[in-house]
Amino acid sequence: MQLKTRINMITGDLFGGLNSAIITLPQALAFGVATGFGASAGLWGAIILCFIAGLLGGKTPLISGATGPVAIVIAAMMTALGFDIRAAVTIIIMAGILQASSCLTSLPSMVKYVPYPVISGFMNGVGIIIIILQLNPLMGHKTLSSTFETIMGLYNSVLTVNSDALLIGGLTLLIVFGLPKAVSRIIPSQILALIFCTFLSIKLGLNIERISQVSVAFPKMVLPYFDLRKIVYFIPYALTLAVVFSAESLLTGLVSDSVMKTKTSPKRILFAQGIGNFFCGLTGSLGGSAATMRTVAALNSGAVTRLATIINPLILIMLLFKFSGFVAQIPLAVLAGILIKIGADIIDMKLIKVIKYAPKDDLYVLLLVFFLTVFYNLIFAVGAGITLAAVLYAKRVADKVKLIHKKVYDIDIMNMERELEKDYKHKIRVVHIEGQFFFGSATQLISHFDDILGTKYLIINYDGSDLLDISAIFALEDIIVRLKSQHIIPLFVSNAEVIKQLDSLSIIEQIGHEHVFYEEKNAVQYAKTKLKYT
Repeated sequence: MQLKTRINMITGDLFGGLNSAIITLPQALAFGVATGFGASAGLWGAIILCFIAGLLGGKTPLISGATGPVAIVIAAMMTALGFDIRAAVTIIIMAGILQASSCLTSLPSMVKYVPYPVISGFMNGVGIIIIILQLNPLMGHKTLSSTFETIMGLYNSVLTVNSDALLIGGLTLLIVFGLPKAVSRIIPSQILALIFCTFLSIKLGLNIERISQVSVAFPKMVLPYFDLRKIVYFIPYALTLAVVFSAESLLTGLVSDSVMKTKTSPKRILFAQGIGNFFCGLTGSLGGSAATMRTVAALNSGAVTRLATIINPLILIMLLFKFSGFVAQIPLAVLAGILIKIGADIIDMKLIKVIKYAPKDDLYVLLLVFFLTVFYNLIFAVGAGITLAAVLYAKRVADKVKLIHKKVYDIDIMNMERELEKDYKHKIRVVHIEGQFFFGSATQLISHFDDILGTKYLIINYDGSDLLDISAIFALEDIIVRLKSQHIIPLFVSNAEVIKQLDSLSIIEQIGHEHVFYEEKNAVQYAKTKLKYT
């Protein structure tokens, strides 16, 4: 039985590494071109980072490489540095050192306190930036350095469009957006678009810009600047890049842990990613972070161990050496189409679907972060969003301060819960969510629901009088999913206003209308009755 399990694990890792490599290939090439590092640097960066971070990281397979937010920051940095590759390499090395060093501090644990509207606004902004910046190469023009500049020059770009580039770019968009899911499960739409559209452009002899040069040789060491004045000047860039490297890696780690029901040390993730980015910089390759979409693809394909993070780069190396001539013929318009799809996937559709129900404070934070990200500065946008969220939360708490006389706790309820523990041997449990259930408490609360052995019915009693913010709503949804995955039936108790709010967001539908109560004693009686007849 153990041998069979081991074989299944190896097979899952093999398919996980293969499928994630197929997704990585077009993205790494596209990000390499978009940042100014070049297609080869993008691909070698994905190979080096995934391999090193996989070896040094936790047991969970995190597939790493350049991502949308990383590419946007590095592209802006390259423009500011006048496309000085050696300067960019120095900054990536510095960022890797800062990232690895952060594991000696408590900073890795701080990511759970970032409000959801800040994350959503940032990711939506990055998605829009990627889409806007790729409009020019889609039409056969050079990529401009900013969204504002691209938008202002859009009229002239349309007038001088390269019809060949637009044709092949449009076909790429049609494939990546229109390919049926049944087909894309077998072969990812991005790799299909890359292969088909490149072959077609060659056969038709289209007059369009292509990648042209792809080095199959192993990357050589690039020495960074050792000038102290330059290093001091580079510190703000390195800090910005380290924050982006780290934030996305930690978020991917949270997603991976949620899927696999594991707990990976955030400090170990940052150490492994930092060392990987250090070596990416030394070899003149593009740095990156753990990539959520590629990691989920690997997990969904059966990957369960770090073996998948070794198989992934090995497959990329084989593809690079075997098909380098073909890669050199890939049109930039095709890569633009693929990046537009990536940008669209980054946009947080989950929040957009419920945005009309979101509290105004969450909308203010989201919109501030979004517009600052798109038109000003990514890191400043996150800082401003966190600050505004904290101020608005403080205002909400202050506005609700009142002098009232109220019993601290209901003795009858307390005695009833004690009897439940004794008589039903924890098959029925009651947990109380007291106080402010907001972005900080919500993310911390999730960890308490990871493993509740022996429980059949868990009664979640939200005692608070305030409506839930978006972070708390999504956290509650995550708790429900986790409980159901452990075959525990959640029962929810709260006041009418909170239940009405959750009903409008379809959360009550996930719990089940028959599992929602206004009083705890009714929920307890329901659980007792169900246990009696099971």
